[in-house]
Amino acid sequence: MPGTELAALGGLALAAFLAATLLPGGSEVVLAGLVALRPELTFQALLVATLANTAGGMSTYLLGRIVPRKEVPSRLAVVHRWGSLCLLLSWVPLIGDALCAAAGVLRLNGLACLLWMAAGKGLRYAAVVWAAS
Repeated sequence: MPGTELAALGGLALAAFLAATLLPGGSEVVLAGLVALRPELTFQALLVATLANTAGGMSTYLLGRIVPRKEVPSRLAVVHRWGSLCLLLSWVPLIGDALCAAAGVLRLNGLACLLWMAAGKGLRYAAVVWAAS
């Protein structure tokens, strides 16, 4: 892969990872711009954005897991009720980070969280790519 493609996908990965943490960011704009400028990189860009954004979400999940807890706070009742399935919404601004952290605090199954999170984030990025095409 030529250097410019690698740099473009690397920048996308960084933007997607940071956007999934508590830092503000707009990885959708970066993805849409990359796909508009380099349509031949659409599949790679979709994959990189999904993987990096999921990795960022899992880092928030892991931070939640290291928080010591004695009992489940009542404000986590919805996440407790729906379990890892609620991470389909981990891409939603403002609540997505909270869902990832809550899943960690609740010690939900990490693999299930990873899979549901990746599915939600991948579908969101697929919609961005579709809209940009």
